[in-house]
Amino acid sequence: MQTRESQSESSQAAIDVQGMTCASCVAHVQKAIGTVEGVTAAEVNLARGRALVRFDPTRTSADRVAEAITRSGYEAHVETDGAGAAEERRLERHRAQAQAWLRRAAVGMALWLPLELLHLWSYFLAHHAHPMWLIWLSALTSTLALAYVGAGFYRGAWAGLKQGTSNMDTLIAMGATVAYAYSLVAFLGHQLGAWGVLADLYFIESTGLLALISLGHWLEARARHRAGSAIRELIELAPATALRWNQDSGQYEPLPASELRRGDRVLVRPGDRVPVDGQVMEGQGEVDESMISGEPLPITKRPGDPVVGGSTNRSGRLVVLATRVGAETALAQIVSLVESAQSSKPPVQRLADRIAAVFVPAVLGVALLTGVAWYAWGSLSGWESSRTWGQIARTVCSVLIIACPCALGLAVPAALMVGIGRGARRGILIRNIDALQNAEAVGTVVLDKTGTVTRGRPSVSRIVPLGGRSEDELLRFAAAAEQFSEHPLARAIVEAAQARELDVADVESFQSEAGLGVTAGVRGVTVVAGSAALLEKHGIAVDGSVHGRLGDGEGRGTTVVHVGLVEGDRREHIGAVALADQLKDDSAAAIAALHAMGLTTVLLTGDNRETAQAIARAVGIDQVRAEVRPADKASFIAELVARSGPRRRVAMVGDGINDAPALAAADLGIAIGSGSDIAKETGDIVLVSGSLTGIATALRLSRATMRKIRQNLFFAFIYNVLAIPLAAIGLLNPLIAAAAMGLSDVTVLGNALLLRRARIEGGAPPDGVQAGMADMARMTS
Repeated sequence: MQTRESQSESSQAAIDVQGMTCASCVAHVQKAIGTVEGVTAAEVNLARGRALVRFDPTRTSADRVAEAITRSGYEAHVETDGAGAAEERRLERHRAQAQAWLRRAAVGMALWLPLELLHLWSYFLAHHAHPMWLIWLSALTSTLALAYVGAGFYRGAWAGLKQGTSNMDTLIAMGATVAYAYSLVAFLGHQLGAWGVLADLYFIESTGLLALISLGHWLEARARHRAGSAIRELIELAPATALRWNQDSGQYEPLPASELRRGDRVLVRPGDRVPVDGQVMEGQGEVDESMISGEPLPITKRPGDPVVGGSTNRSGRLVVLATRVGAETALAQIVSLVESAQSSKPPVQRLADRIAAVFVPAVLGVALLTGVAWYAWGSLSGWESSRTWGQIARTVCSVLIIACPCALGLAVPAALMVGIGRGARRGILIRNIDALQNAEAVGTVVLDKTGTVTRGRPSVSRIVPLGGRSEDELLRFAAAAEQFSEHPLARAIVEAAQARELDVADVESFQSEAGLGVTAGVRGVTVVAGSAALLEKHGIAVDGSVHGRLGDGEGRGTTVVHVGLVEGDRREHIGAVALADQLKDDSAAAIAALHAMGLTTVLLTGDNRETAQAIARAVGIDQVRAEVRPADKASFIAELVARSGPRRRVAMVGDGINDAPALAAADLGIAIGSGSDIAKETGDIVLVSGSLTGIATALRLSRATMRKIRQNLFFAFIYNVLAIPLAAIGLLNPLIAAAAMGLSDVTVLGNALLLRRARIEGGAPPDGVQAGMADMARMTS
């Protein structure tokens, strides 16, 4: 498996692949891609008809990969116009394919069912005699069925034959041909007197199996369409048209949203969806961002406020300046991220692909052995040659038809499409299949404190000056030192000074020490603001009495920023500022949900032990690891991973820059969507709503999805393990084999669709497609 670093050095391309029908096709396409020098990884998805390829751009290109796929017998095109447009084309092609299968199935059923009913009538009511006119009519309808209904299968088989490969179409074409050819030879031979007793003929069966398989493909196409509904729903959030300001005409004119460019001015009327990511220039309106934030109430947007493509303007008139358009928008990036995740494969699917690569040739060998065995049996038993050849045709045809590996190719991608799509609707972005597998085995959840368990917006709760100084003087020094820091505590101190309208001096020097605090030169004095350890590092003795004068944040947990001065040889502790950070409303419920799943929770923070323990007690976290520097967080996670082992994996939940190394070191990194871009880029799962209850939902969804994957693979394998021997020994006729083959595909897809009803509730925002989507645009760009 590639590391994140190696993946970042390569290029990625999505290639639309047409003509794949089964797991063998996937294996052939994968093999063709593997022949291209410079390709580092490739995932071929049967359900989506898509290959996701990583390659070294200095050694090859996406076009070369597409050419290699085309040479292997499949039509391939590089997707160059964004995930949304590519998905629209794919959907249109799938609709056309579904309609084609429906037409073939309808014609096949019309040619088969009436003859099948007449056949049964003559068999049971006419003393097992078949009128000659019925045989002639069966021969005619079967010929028409092979010419029209079977045309698609013959084209696919011929394309594979030209490339020296075989696939599902090969098996179906051979099965139908064996049944038809035997019947034709036997019937005409009997008419010419060259064939003995006219035993069972399979004209009607060859027509029926083509009709039933076509019907199964149509049902399969419909199920695939439903399985991929998440991406369609995301795409449909973006409006097709927009009103852009035309400088020449002096008015807003409609045009396709795909033609918008950065810097365009767009009018969004009440009831319209916002077509771009941008900034309000004029007007005021109530914008519904429930699909983004999960909040049911509209948000008032005024000039200067950001808006996100896909949100709905409920009232008022807005003029929006486009800052991101097309594939740059948050919505398009989310679609791309979900598509990439749906194209990934677990190791168990790679094993299935390797089996599928030799599956069809193996089935052809089994069919040949079946024919030889029945020929030998017929000779030893003294059967008439007509009976022997009839039995050979019947069993060989049944083996070829029932062994089609279509279900094997759909087992994993169908479950992934539904599972990852359902997560996307609930604000849970699963970046790859490894995340699903690791999430399923999580036993310990480690959580950052600030911005994860707490709101991450601390405020000054108490100021304790020492040495006769005033609160304002202490706050002035602290704010001067912290004004260039991006830490939430620093911003809270600066905001408190601004609220008091204090004159904050400029700094002459500034140094930040991660996990400890800052040191700044202010008007000839060195100000040290941060932990007691930082002050002691600079030789400043910390007055222990200050803690007794600080509040506990009313149970919310208090962080203390000590302030010291260094002036020549004089070193003085001038006081401390207490900052309280409120817990998120759902933190306690989220931890309780994790405990209900049998998971151990750990709070990992750089804050002082007293604050960390207060937070842990308030929400019910099991263990606390406090006063951990950012560089040591990753080491702690790595040690925990090593101790836990593969059966009880470790998940890290965080939102800040300091959490990124720990997220990468964990078996599973879960990033809070409201946090920094680097954390979200590192996370394997992104909770774009920022709600901690999404952790339990994501883990339940992962478990449910992996269960469906295993069930589907079991169904696909056990079907062939049981069905092929039954067909070989003559217990299944071709019609039953065709129905069973179609049923296996529908069973796998139907089982995957049951994921849409699986209980994964953990409190994630209902029906919100992506919460925090606007903040995530840079992550995936």
